[in-house]
Amino acid sequence: MSLLTDLSAIVGAAFERLGLDAALGEVVRSQRPELGQFQCNGALAGAKAAGRNPRDLASAVVEQLAAEPMIARLDLAGPGFINLDVTDGCLADRLAALAADDRFGVQQESPRKVIVDYGGANVAKDLHVGHIRVALIGESIKRMFRLAGHDVIGDVHLGDWGAPMGQLITEMEDRFPGLPYFDPDHEGGYPERSPVTIEDLQEMYPEAARKVADDPDFAARSRAATVALQAGRPGYRALWEHFCAVSIEALRSVYDALGVEFDLWLGEASVHDRIAPMVERMKDGGVAHVSDGALVVEVAKPDDSREIPPLMLVNSRGAFTYATSDLATIEERVDDFAAQEIVYIVDLRQSLHFEQVFRTARLAGMAGDDVILDHSGNGTVNGPDGRPFKTRAGGIPRLRDTIAEAIARAATRLDESDLATEYPEAERQEIARRVGLAALKYGELANHRASDYSFDLDRFTQLQGKTGPYIQYVTARASSLLARAAHLGFVPGDPAPPGNDAERALIIELAHFPEVFDRALTGRAPNVLAEYAYDLAGRFNRFYDACHVLTEADEGRRSSWLRLVETTLRELALVLDLLGIEVPQRM
Repeated sequence: MSLLTDLSAIVGAAFERLGLDAALGEVVRSQRPELGQFQCNGALAGAKAAGRNPRDLASAVVEQLAAEPMIARLDLAGPGFINLDVTDGCLADRLAALAADDRFGVQQESPRKVIVDYGGANVAKDLHVGHIRVALIGESIKRMFRLAGHDVIGDVHLGDWGAPMGQLITEMEDRFPGLPYFDPDHEGGYPERSPVTIEDLQEMYPEAARKVADDPDFAARSRAATVALQAGRPGYRALWEHFCAVSIEALRSVYDALGVEFDLWLGEASVHDRIAPMVERMKDGGVAHVSDGALVVEVAKPDDSREIPPLMLVNSRGAFTYATSDLATIEERVDDFAAQEIVYIVDLRQSLHFEQVFRTARLAGMAGDDVILDHSGNGTVNGPDGRPFKTRAGGIPRLRDTIAEAIARAATRLDESDLATEYPEAERQEIARRVGLAALKYGELANHRASDYSFDLDRFTQLQGKTGPYIQYVTARASSLLARAAHLGFVPGDPAPPGNDAERALIIELAHFPEVFDRALTGRAPNVLAEYAYDLAGRFNRFYDACHVLTEADEGRRSSWLRLVETTLRELALVLDLLGIEVPQRM
């Protein structure tokens, strides 16, 4: 139901009738709206094949299109640009189709089983503001895949295994040696209640890491504890389960507050039992070999433009690596979840790691060519100094505190703008919550995922400009208009041909959504949707100023405008939902 697709087919047929490729008829939004609503530049590209002057070819195409009923005006510009307008009747029909379609022209793709890996939180560590990128980008991409018709699983993929767990166990034993978890002869069960809280773990985690660096004996005992944990020592496993349980409870509370939902809460530990047999198969199959005491896989290709070092499966000390765990996770996702596509929302600085892992997965047969492995990397969230936040440096705001601050600032902005002042207190608080979260989410998602950006809560919470609260205000304005219309007994009706440029521009913007969505999904780029939401909000505001809906005397015109308002609100709400942003009914 794409207007651009339909126009491209019509213009493409005109090129075909002239003996040229129909692809030359691609129609796009006009770069100079004063010259036309749409444009086609194919005559410039096709002139050589046609053996004609570009402008002469464009003129011939225009002649072919003269009788097309959708097209109201055709014009030539420059060396061969074709500008065109569609009829107002065409726009009315397009609005009617959009109004009847909950997907607003987005076509369902052939469904695939997709896993989006976008968490990466660590056990025993609280989320900080730097974690907001992967959470929000991943949640948006997951929602896009679902709108496209795919069967999607969101996986948090916890960091719940490896050396840090051994370090925490050792720190616990030093502090509480009398606990039954450390008695190798203990018989019976272990306490159901955790001996530590998430606050305890967050205090112990950096202390244990410091001791590993400064105390060789502590480091050696930590390594031994890690080995014993992974070998299945009952007390250590029971204590580790407590670590995971209290951590997941704390993580869920923050993700829930942010509106981020995971279907799976698996971690590195879930694939531990797969690793040894997987490595043996790779050795037996000749995929892996020993080099300098380590087990590696050669993944470089002759045509590589940069050096791609071997992937290390087992280091010279005999320990498995993160890459080995990631390989086992791919195997788990393909074998157990039938994944046909796996999308990793992980820092761009891990691009080499994922290149090595993906190539190894292909070589070892864990993922065939029909399985898409995609690292959609993200840039960093930077502090006021323009540098990435670093956990070890300390002083990074906790994400739960950042969320609370965003909501508090939103409440202040509402007060300063004299908005929602007469509403009940509970409703005011709910509006502030939605506006605060919209500020955080739009402030993040308006940036391309691959770019770095500086976190600026003051800018994000502005009610004017390119911000989440501004777009929410526009949706509230549309909701209010519809509510007042209903109170007056006015109802949306059949779309009539538009009568002014503001109305035409809004319908054309609405009809552009399928192309915008395709570009966002293909590029794994929520910022494309964020930009579109801002543009659509601006188009609506210009329509709102030009068309005084409630005072329009012509009933047919008024009901048509109400249909346009209703459709705009619904489409804008869908775009915001893809960004994870809730729409307040009023502000």
